[in-house]
Amino acid sequence: MKLQRVLQYAQFLLQDTVEAGDVVVDATAGNGYDTAFLAQLVGEHGHVYAFDVQQQAVDSTKNRLDEEGLANRVSVILDGHENVAQYVKESISAAIFNLGYLPGSEHEIITKPSTTLKAIENLLSLLKVGGMIVLVVYYGHEGGKTERDQVIEYVSNLPQKKVHVLRYEFINQKNDPPFIIALEKMKNL
Repeated sequence: MKLQRVLQYAQFLLQDTVEAGDVVVDATAGNGYDTAFLAQLVGEHGHVYAFDVQQQAVDSTKNRLDEEGLANRVSVILDGHENVAQYVKESISAAIFNLGYLPGSEHEIITKPSTTLKAIENLLSLLKVGGMIVLVVYYGHEGGKTERDQVIEYVSNLPQKKVHVLRYEFINQKNDPPFIIALEKMKNL
């Protein structure tokens, strides 16, 4: 097996975790690629909750889902991922984040450490044992390194008997290459 690029590996982790009928979360809907991918994984009887704070992202995600015939499996929510617990009441099997900014938009609107950490905490409480949270960490922008460092500090201090934490990255790439942090819930917190 060849080394997988970051986005390929994120999808691999999700494919290995999500089953038809599951409930999952896309914490940063963006342009809807992950949302559509998750909607395919959960099948007709599963559900995806997709969050974004930008109307442009919500519209783009809804358009992609309509084009792919997946809109009936997804709730696209114009709100921050830190408010996930207000919308999602059932157990989830997986969640994904793409930290940073919406590609093709203004770089001033970025994910922030305080809201990201609150979202991770809320999602960990919703996550069923054996479930996975995947964070794709883009940090080559203003404020990105602060968020990266705070996320790493937070997940590094999660109890190892309850959450396995993986960091997957290419260490010889230039210009702040993205990397993955994956959280696998082993026991209830």
